[in-house]
Amino acid sequence: MLYFVIKCALSGVIVGVVSEVARRSPAIGALVVSLPLVSLLGIIWLWHDTADIERTAGLAESTFWYVLPSLPMFLALPWMLRAGIGFWQSMAVSCAITIILYFVTAWILMRFTGIRL
Repeated sequence: MLYFVIKCALSGVIVGVVSEVARRSPAIGALVVSLPLVSLLGIIWLWHDTADIERTAGLAESTFWYVLPSLPMFLALPWMLRAGIGFWQSMAVSCAITIILYFVTAWILMRFTGIRL
């Protein structure tokens, strides 16, 4: 249980640091957010917990494929905000777009490459 609390605390500290950095400098905050810190932590925690090469490799590969459909959100959100659409509505639409693109990506990968996410 202590190990779980440590993982949660460390992950929470990272999110807190990122939000504070972004508050002071959006550009530096964006740079820090663009780092795959959560992915790296997830990979490290999985390896530490299982030492399973195939699972760890699978997590890394799946993460790559799921990052691609999430990228349009980072264009849609600022566009909607600048167009005068409210924050929560813009966030909801951006998340919906991402979810739809996740399913489309998974379908395309399975249909044309045989990769199952």
